[in-house]
Amino acid sequence: MRICGIDPGLRNTGWGIIDIVGSSLKWVADGVIRPDPGCPDAERLLIIHRDLSSVLALHKPEQAAIEEIFVARNAMSALKLGMARGAALVALAESGLKVQNISARRVKQNLTGSGRADKNQITSMVSRLLGVAPTSSDAADALAIAIAASNDSGILSENDEGSSLDQAIARALAKENIS
Repeated sequence: MRICGIDPGLRNTGWGIIDIVGSSLKWVADGVIRPDPGCPDAERLLIIHRDLSSVLALHKPEQAAIEEIFVARNAMSALKLGMARGAALVALAESGLKVQNISARRVKQNLTGSGRADKNQITSMVSRLLGVAPTSSDAADALAIAIAASNDSGILSENDEGSSLDQAIARALAKENIS
C-alpha cells in the first residue's frame, strides 16, 4: 500500500510518500512545494495544486492523508492554511484518492506516544522509522502524517497480524541501539 501524506501551507506544503510492505514502512519520496511568497494567493494556490498533482502522477499513491486545520489565535493564518489545504484536496480528489483527515495531535501521539511532541521529536522518529533524513521539517511532518494514517487506518495490522506502528517503532529503536 502506498500512502501520500500532506502537510499543507501557503508558504510551504510538505509531501511525503511511503510504502507499507508487510509490517514494514518504506520511504519512497518527500519534498516541499514552495510558491514564491511575492505571488498573489491565487497563483500560489495554483502552484500547490499543479506541483502536488505532478507528485501524485509520478508516485501513484493508493491513499492519502492530510493534516486538519488547527485554529488557535490567528484567524487569517487559519484562512490561508485552509486555502492551501483546499488546493491540495482538489489535487488529491482529481487523482481519485481516498483522503483521511488527521489532526496534528493525533500524528504526534501515533509517532511519539505524546500529543505534545515537538518538531525535532517528530523528525527524529520519522528518520528512525524510515531510515532516511527527510528533506525538511515540512516533509518530515508530511511523512509523519502518512505513517500515522497507516496506523489509524489499520493498514499495518492488516498486512501482518499482530503488527502495529508500536511494533515498527520498537524495531526501529532496537535497530538503532544495535548499530
